[in-house]
Amino acid sequence: MSLVTPWSAAMGMRAPIVNAPMGGAAGGRLASAVTAAGGLGMLGMGSAATAEVLRREIGLAQGRFGVGLVHWVMAERPELLDIALAAQPALLSVSFGTDFGWVQRAHDAGVTTATQVASVEAARRAQDAGVDVLVARGAEGGGHGEPLLGTLPLLTGVLDAVEVPVLAAGGIGSARGVAAVLAAGAAAAWIGTLFAACPQALTSEAARAELLGGQDTELTSAHDIAAGYRWPAGIPERVLRGSPVNAGQGVGQVRQSVDAGELVATLSAGAEELLRGPLG
Repeated sequence: MSLVTPWSAAMGMRAPIVNAPMGGAAGGRLASAVTAAGGLGMLGMGSAATAEVLRREIGLAQGRFGVGLVHWVMAERPELLDIALAAQPALLSVSFGTDFGWVQRAHDAGVTTATQVASVEAARRAQDAGVDVLVARGAEGGGHGEPLLGTLPLLTGVLDAVEVPVLAAGGIGSARGVAAVLAAGAAAAWIGTLFAACPQALTSEAARAELLGGQDTELTSAHDIAAGYRWPAGIPERVLRGSPVNAGQGVGQVRQSVDAGELVATLSAGAEELLRGPLG
């Protein structure tokens, strides 16, 4: 069987794997490696995003790539949207906001849109606003998100509620995780923590070392408050316990820093093998 889904095929992908647009980790080099391996590489602009950094990382990206923005940051720095759209990304993801005015601007520029959702109600609102692709982000995910439902309950609920393609995110840390969400009907797996540990990521060496030895995670807003970031109280970040390093609950499966292209290939091959035969 082929691992490619209708959505990933339409996006020109050979593997239904997208690296999450993690601020401070997902830059042009990582996106290029993921795309070259057949997935879709995303650039991530997080809480500290600037126009200069976005331009720099776009300049480093080769081949198809997507851009991920945080809505409230984009609202404060509207030039981020201008720069992202001018780059003609394969996918523009804007999350953590309720104003969908950016969707029409993206469509006018011929850019496919996506947003992360944490509930079925949010998924319906996003679909009604014209968003092309939804990312069902479960509470297991690293970084920021509304910790409302686990990935599988959220994914299956959203799939039953909407007609647009749905990607799955949150705690996917292995080929088994990829196979599980694809078997449930996801159009692709949206993976963060595994790619944050790759050598092509912008992750610092100290943070990478913590990820490779990490096990437990916790939800907190303490680091955002200390840094003066205006994240809503209902959107904490999941980090390694006792650390500011973002990590999802799949971090225990990250044991070495693997080349991003090799990671895409390994996840794809493993998931395909699992889905071809009996699980177990």
